[in-house]
Amino acid sequence: MKSSGKRLPLSVLTLAVLLSLSGCSSAAVATASAQASETRRPVPTLAPEEYTAELFFTGDFLIHGAVYADAVQADGSYDFSGMLAELKELSAGYDLKYYNQETILGGTELGLSSYPQFNSPQEAGDAMVAAGFNLVSTATNHSLDMGVTGIERSVAYWQEQEEAYGVHMAGTYLSWEEQQAIPVYEVNGITYTFLSWTYGCNGLTAPAGEEYLVNVYAGRQEELLEQIRQADALSDFVIVAMHWGTEYSMAVNEEQQTLAQEMAAAGADVIIGNHPHVIEPVQRIGDAVCWYAMGNMLSAQNNQENLIGMVGAVTLHKTALGSEVTTSVENPRADLIYTYYEPGYVNFRVIPFDRLDDSLLPGCQQLETSYDQVITSLDDSVVIGGIRLEGENE
Repeated sequence: MKSSGKRLPLSVLTLAVLLSLSGCSSAAVATASAQASETRRPVPTLAPEEYTAELFFTGDFLIHGAVYADAVQADGSYDFSGMLAELKELSAGYDLKYYNQETILGGTELGLSSYPQFNSPQEAGDAMVAAGFNLVSTATNHSLDMGVTGIERSVAYWQEQEEAYGVHMAGTYLSWEEQQAIPVYEVNGITYTFLSWTYGCNGLTAPAGEEYLVNVYAGRQEELLEQIRQADALSDFVIVAMHWGTEYSMAVNEEQQTLAQEMAAAGADVIIGNHPHVIEPVQRIGDAVCWYAMGNMLSAQNNQENLIGMVGAVTLHKTALGSEVTTSVENPRADLIYTYYEPGYVNFRVIPFDRLDDSLLPGCQQLETSYDQVITSLDDSVVIGGIRLEGENE
């Protein structure tokens, strides 16, 4: 038989019997029952605390002589801000904004140079910082182009940007202590570590005993993975910039696939690849997401595939309930940008594809379709578009 009401606890029934035997009134029984019920109120449950941060990233700032010549001003200084105005607009509203500084920012005092051994104006970094970029990788195949002096000047410059604007650089260092440190940064209640490694430096090597100058993973892969493990133990998220892959190939090579799997297993959450100077696919690997190659952000290369680059974004999501914390990399998305310049290598601009037309890039819509297929060739769950946080997404 079904009961039509809730059963009273045994303690209440016993109390009622005792009270009736002692001649207590029904009012006393009711009062006692109410007091017993009061003790059975449910304990309030804790509401989880939610934290999110938006991360934007793009590819190589490859500063050929034609690029800095187009930036030179009447007084001899350099201004790259006009080239980056539309990239700044595209990335507005993001909490973290990353790019790869392909060429060393040794500054004009060292003498500027182009391919094959680059040295670039530090005003290029100024323009990226002014555009809101606050994460920069410097471990590239050109890190040693200007030797130890180039790295010393570059590191000093980025340290100034960190002190003044909170910009974090990774990949090149001035001591073993700096190189082995695992930095933990914070944004919106979320902690993260940012690392940067390269496959090599075009045959150039650091002086013996000074290998800390550049994070080169060749022969040091276990060190790379151990840094990721340590970072995973300290931070909510681990972001790794990797200079790897086959130049000018849109196909992911075996080393990239193997390393990406190992890094994801070690605790990497977001892997951002550069170096091929063309785009490569995006892929989820367990809980991590890997952009194998972003292509060029800005360069004076000639081939169309080197002028089309990729931008990406994710939402970093953290949930805290008491001492229990869960994290996830959500809404991985990608889109295209184009380096535009006019005959004579003048009037450089980084233009998002949603602002292009055939007068700027003939056949841009067909190109976008073919490149979208490259991006999603390993993982069709990656969203194309949806990059703009401020203004209309097209």
